[in-house]
Amino acid sequence: MPLSPLPHVRGLLLAAGSGRRMGRPKALLRPAEGGRTLAERAVAVLLEGGCDGVTVVVGAASDEVTAAVRASFPEEDVVDVVRCADWSEGMGASLRAGLTAMRPHAQVQAVLVSLVDLPDLPAGAVHRVGRSGVGASSVEVSGVGVSGVAVGAGCLSRAAYGGVPGHPTLIGRDHWAGVVAGARGDRGARDYLAVHDHVVVECGDLATGRDVDSPAGARRAGLDASG
Repeated sequence: MPLSPLPHVRGLLLAAGSGRRMGRPKALLRPAEGGRTLAERAVAVLLEGGCDGVTVVVGAASDEVTAAVRASFPEEDVVDVVRCADWSEGMGASLRAGLTAMRPHAQVQAVLVSLVDLPDLPAGAVHRVGRSGVGASSVEVSGVGVSGVAVGAGCLSRAAYGGVPGHPTLIGRDHWAGVVAGARGDRGARDYLAVHDHVVVECGDLATGRDVDSPAGARRAGLDASG
């Protein structure tokens, strides 16, 4: 059965890393038997999970990753690409670049953040986390002479796998500025989530949630790690 749309929710795929331990960018890994790159697969999963569209953040091997994404998703209004100049800093830089690029799009009320190196992430997990934000109230802003002003979607959720936090993470527009301010190194939104109430969405019945971080891990996941 097709999954229902997630209106005003856009996928944000972080695919900028160089894959230092892998010896090549993980975004460009393919199944051993051939087929789509991890970047292409990850975009497809976000779209199949109900996202209105996807923004892909690239950095290392940006031309090659962009070309792979465009080969499967040529429509720029559905899938766009953002280049992160300081990608080598870590995931935090990619998250900042993606959220900053999203701000002018007033119709986007929340993003579903995913990583490119999650080969068993299914569309069902994307949809489950996205649905957890339905009906989430807006954050109330007070101070500086303003009180009780609704500034946007207040949803904040993240997937867990057997109780272990993972991705995707649903971040409402109200939280973007705070996440951008705190996203440093490889921590992404972790510090922000640690001090803000959020919904934990168990997805361990759908996937392992494990990333691919080494050639041996890639081979276990059925990927070609020969490079």
